[in-house]
Amino acid sequence: MKVLVVDEERGVAASLAIAMNSSMEGCEVLALNFEFAPGEAPPAELMLLPPGPRPQGRDGRAWNNRDPSGVIRFALERALDIPVDIEHATELKAPKGEPAPAMAWIRFRNLQARPDGSVWGAVEWNTKGTEMVMNREYRYYSPAIIFNIKTMDIIGIKSVGLTNTPNFAVPALNREDKQTGGAPMELDQLLASLGLPAGTTFAAALNHIAKMKSDHATALNQAQNPPLDRFVPRADYDTALNRATTAETKLAGIETSTLETAINTEIDAALAAGKITPATKEYHVAACREKGGLDRFKAFAQAAPVVAAASGLDDKKVPGADTALNAEEKAVCVALGLSEEAYIKANKE
Repeated sequence: MKVLVVDEERGVAASLAIAMNSSMEGCEVLALNFEFAPGEAPPAELMLLPPGPRPQGRDGRAWNNRDPSGVIRFALERALDIPVDIEHATELKAPKGEPAPAMAWIRFRNLQARPDGSVWGAVEWNTKGTEMVMNREYRYYSPAIIFNIKTMDIIGIKSVGLTNTPNFAVPALNREDKQTGGAPMELDQLLASLGLPAGTTFAAALNHIAKMKSDHATALNQAQNPPLDRFVPRADYDTALNRATTAETKLAGIETSTLETAINTEIDAALAAGKITPATKEYHVAACREKGGLDRFKAFAQAAPVVAAASGLDDKKVPGADTALNAEEKAVCVALGLSEEAYIKANKE
């Protein structure tokens, strides 16, 4: 870990050493560690962020201090004084309902961003806090900073803890994200959301997410460019469907016409053969229109006995039909002054 010694030209005692703790994986609040000068009263102001645009931690990670003035704005928008507690009790104990007394307070209106990029805050110590620092019960103070986990930009100051562990690693601190707010998703929650079994490593979860993204991109590409051997354009499909429907309609019409002709032929033949009577013709026609009905009628007509033999009257004349005159013919006879016999005889000749 690098230790930055700040010289007198910057207004800070040369004995003030500044260090940064690495945060645990997945946290968005980390601790910076500063050492108090020995044998002195607690300072009236504390450096909360070191100078420079990109402070770096022990684990090699670096955070962006792009906008020190934004840290001040965050404090003013949050409008909460910053507590100075013991061993980050505000972050670790208070969420569990355990006591987290403050040893001092940094008023949110008293933060200052300096030209070198550092951020300072005026401190109001209470008696207990003053005694602890004066008695060297605690040698370091450790601001917990809020940062954006995606961009690594420092957003604000959450709290300050008195500590004796300059290598202090913040375990599972509650996140306070200016952009989204709320608490971070724990790994177990993430695994459950992804449908992965408990115990899956964080790296495996990231690989799973990467695969999901890849599968999603593949699906979108397939949706936009479907294979032609499995899909056809809608217009072509509609045209083919219309043609098929038209062809089916025409075929159905032809089949119906052909069926009706066949039915009439068989019915007329059965009537002529005396196998059915004219009174039952419509019944047999309807039966023939059913599926398989024509074949059944043919079998019936072939086996059925004659029920209506020919009368033999078709070629016979009605007695007197050639001598009887109708009303019109009788009127002609009267008009011509002919007798009916003479009219009939004249017609025969």
